[in-house]
Amino acid sequence: MDREAKLVTNSAEREMYDNLGELFSIIVATEHLERAYIRDNITAQEYTPACLKFIAQFKTSVSLLQDTVPDVREFMREYQLTCPAAVKRLLEIGIPATVEHATESVSSNNSARYVAEAVQFFITLMDSLKLNYVAVDQIHPQLSDLILSLNRVQSMPKDYEGKGKIKTWLIALNKLKASDELSEEQVRQLLFDLERMKV
Repeated sequence: MDREAKLVTNSAEREMYDNLGELFSIIVATEHLERAYIRDNITAQEYTPACLKFIAQFKTSVSLLQDTVPDVREFMREYQLTCPAAVKRLLEIGIPATVEHATESVSSNNSARYVAEAVQFFITLMDSLKLNYVAVDQIHPQLSDLILSLNRVQSMPKDYEGKGKIKTWLIALNKLKASDELSEEQVRQLLFDLERMKV
């Protein structure tokens, strides 16, 4: 019984277990973040960047483990992870609750700045698509920036159709792998949707 028990046999196996541990911790951390936000233990300003960070880390982790963990829900069952809020945020919605429900309060003093920022994000996103930047990990952050900036524009009608379209695209992109690319038809539709929006 004095022999050392090896948990891994090579560096690739060690890397895989490290990545599995990181995926596990991202899911648990997201669950705690969601609960803290729901219970009003953290502000929207603290919640939003942390949530965006966890979503990005989750996507990266899942893409690293795509051969080992083809189904995240199965991974959660195997390791007895009960994290319904994390599942909703990471697997289904893919955007922070503050973006989904436009809860961020802003100062009216910066209204012109926020409108200009939203226009800039529209133009940047459309230019990126026209330059054939169509991978999910290239488009998702730009759409997130766009909706965050639209949420800051106080003069924006609450029922502005454009935000709904952007949320729909974000949710659709969230269901894809980071390395997936939009088809020519999807790019065309996204450009069409963006061109029809008026800020």
